[in-house]
Amino acid sequence: MNNKLNLNDLSIRNNWAKTEEADHFSKMLKLYRQNELDPDSFRRFRLQHGAYGTRMTDNYAMVRIKIPAGEIHPEQLIKIAQLSDSFSIGSAHISTRQNIQLHWVVLEDVPEIMLELAKVGLTTREACGNTIRNIMCGPLSGVCANEMFDSTPYALATAKFLLRNPLNQNLPRKFKFNFTCCEKHGMGKIVDVGLVPVINESTECTQYGFKIFLGGGLGNKSYVGHQLEEFTPIEDLLHTSIAVIKIFDRLGNRKNLARNRMRYLVNELGWDEFKNLVLKERTISRVTQSATLSLEIDNNQNLNSIAETFQRVDLDLMMYERWLKTNTIKQKQTNYYSVFVTLEAGDITSNQLRKLAKICATFSKERTMRNGFSQDIVIRWVHLNHLKILYSKLLSVGLANPGALTLASPVGCSGTTSCNLALTNSHRLAKEIQRKLLSLKIDQDDDLKDSTIKISGCPNSCGQHEIATIGFYGGGGRSGKDMYPVYQMSLGGRHDNYARLGTNCIRIPAKNVINTILKIISIFKQDRKPHDTLKSWLDKIVNSRSDTSVRSINDIKKLLLPLTIVPSKNENSDFYSDYGSNDNYHTRTGKGECAA
Repeated sequence: MNNKLNLNDLSIRNNWAKTEEADHFSKMLKLYRQNELDPDSFRRFRLQHGAYGTRMTDNYAMVRIKIPAGEIHPEQLIKIAQLSDSFSIGSAHISTRQNIQLHWVVLEDVPEIMLELAKVGLTTREACGNTIRNIMCGPLSGVCANEMFDSTPYALATAKFLLRNPLNQNLPRKFKFNFTCCEKHGMGKIVDVGLVPVINESTECTQYGFKIFLGGGLGNKSYVGHQLEEFTPIEDLLHTSIAVIKIFDRLGNRKNLARNRMRYLVNELGWDEFKNLVLKERTISRVTQSATLSLEIDNNQNLNSIAETFQRVDLDLMMYERWLKTNTIKQKQTNYYSVFVTLEAGDITSNQLRKLAKICATFSKERTMRNGFSQDIVIRWVHLNHLKILYSKLLSVGLANPGALTLASPVGCSGTTSCNLALTNSHRLAKEIQRKLLSLKIDQDDDLKDSTIKISGCPNSCGQHEIATIGFYGGGGRSGKDMYPVYQMSLGGRHDNYARLGTNCIRIPAKNVINTILKIISIFKQDRKPHDTLKSWLDKIVNSRSDTSVRSINDIKKLLLPLTIVPSKNENSDFYSDYGSNDNYHTRTGKGECAA
């Protein structure tokens, strides 16, 4: 079996790149440096090409690489590893939106990165800015036992149609699509356009289509999306998408940057009015564009056979079983598994990227990986007989942490490590929580398995805190003249078919967040009824259906009040610095670029 990875012999499904964009970026950067292009115009340009501002500096960028549908190939990981070593900090960051980010890149190096990415079919185009962002697809699409059909080809085709499309180059604000495998695993209700594959068998012939949800999203003001209609056939997928984009482009608020996402438009017009506008616009699209528009659907899975030439390995069977329980899911295909590689707050070193590429090429029958929704990477189509040797390979490069599909794998945005708007180091806090919960073997507790922890460094929800079982967003608190980092905690959020936003509970000093999580688990264990999980227990509480002694969020709040007490700086100076810093805490921020 030949596992050599050759960057000159790519087996990628789609090429998203245009090499001339690197040269164009270089020319625009030169004009900017020569003061022939004003800063605001250049900022809009670089964002459209995936170069995001870095905290408190104009000379560095975060380069965001789009991974449409989360589908990435081993050769592409190798290239990203090379670029990280050459131009970044020797590591990459996996986002919650299936992008891969390189941080602290010198702005003058961005064109070279773009050119090198193009060699492996990758692009940064429209990864930022007021455009249609990376189109997501559930990492289990195609292998999920609950799905009606694989939505991956439709996600890829939609991404191909919309990339560089004049229709969406200057929208009022960023715009997001999520395709899912099913309502249980997807996040279709908390995004601008969410699509869940369904089959309509009520007609004479079987029809494939989608449940389409519109107007969801997270931020300072968050909303759960509305279902457009009972069933949208695949023939109407493109026309519906065009209609929604056009309505948003025409009516979206371009003046008030705090209220220019599509969810605000839906809320202000009212759902019935917005829905009627979309359906009318869709009719116009059918009539005027049906002869010239179509989605190019590629249903070729390109599955490769794998020769079974692996040797027997000696493992710590208890650790292996722990990993197997929390990091793998049985596929609908007999004897095949999807393996979730958990990372610490989405971080992975360049050496680990190389090793992971080789592991995927060796063990995945489809020879492709998916970025997950929780800052992880999913290797699919792994045969049951190969799981032990795959685990041993992950273990050898530090990628075999258990708990990927449990409470012990929190999400954390980049926070003050790089973001201009961040108020706290949510990134480091997520890592500290993960290490603590794994040390306590929280991942082994079935009552906590379906719960989540998500952390944002500010109220803007990049860490998706509002759809977490236990969510946190950062801010600042004050004791006398001294400031300390603090987190607003919410409880009971979820993103499945019963999607709801979490209910705010209490503000917790950053250095008490871990103790607060452990206290909530302790309260749950004492109060629960048989068959309750932490997720179902909190769900009953926030929906006023509790049949235990803890009946409301206020009851939980009272039990947590001791953890809100902040010692004086003389008593414990550690409370007055954030995770990852020895300096006194402050709330200095820069200008955000999400709405540039």
